[in-house]
Amino acid sequence: QLQASGGGLVQAGGSLRLSCAVSGRPISPYAVGWFRQAPGKERECVSAIDYSGRRLYYADSVKGRFTISRDNTKNTVFLQMNSLKPEDTAVYYCATRDVGLYSEQANEYPYWGQGTLVTVSS
Repeated sequence: QLQASGGGLVQAGGSLRLSCAVSGRPISPYAVGWFRQAPGKERECVSAIDYSGRRLYYADSVKGRFTISRDNTKNTVFLQMNSLKPEDTAVYYCATRDVGLYSEQANEYPYWGQGTLVTVSS
């Protein structure tokens, strides 16, 4: 089970830190991704991290502003979001898969959290 938290309302330029707490199995062998879905848009991968924490993916739209990290001792993955923009407004989901390498494709992640809403006001 994945539990995403940390969303909220923030002004443009502000920061939020999302957490994805995983229960029921250790996350250390597996990749984790953060996805977002804005109204009327497809779900997109914004960031992902492999099992080791050394291979990272960032969508071009968030590079330099978002940082993904993992704490396997806490079975949690984080997404630090800085310099937020109104276009970052979306429901953010974390997901994991049964493979150590990440994928940017949502359909390659079988396990999903419930989502946390991020709203960035201008």
